[in-house]
Amino acid sequence: MARAIFNGAVIAESDDTVVVENNHYFPAESLNRDYFQDSEVTSNCPWKGMASYYDVVVDGQTADYAAWYYPDPKEAAMEIKDRVAFWRGVTVEA
Repeated sequence: MARAIFNGAVIAESDDTVVVENNHYFPAESLNRDYFQDSEVTSNCPWKGMASYYDVVVDGQTADYAAWYYPDPKEAAMEIKDRVAFWRGVTVEA
């Protein structure tokens, strides 16, 4: 079971993560949506495509664009479609 934790709260939990470039991608349905806010930040990966981000907010503490996902990944990255990965202060225990 993998868990994503921020500010003491479990923000995602799943036994079905996909690891790509040392990042655990959690199924979107495993997120506790109470802790996520849409971000306007995007980035582009040459082989995965355009990434979108969420800010993670727990008990008044915010990790800006700490979760990312690929709404429409390129063919090479289809295994992470509908999945979310973390960084910027979010700890993943697997």
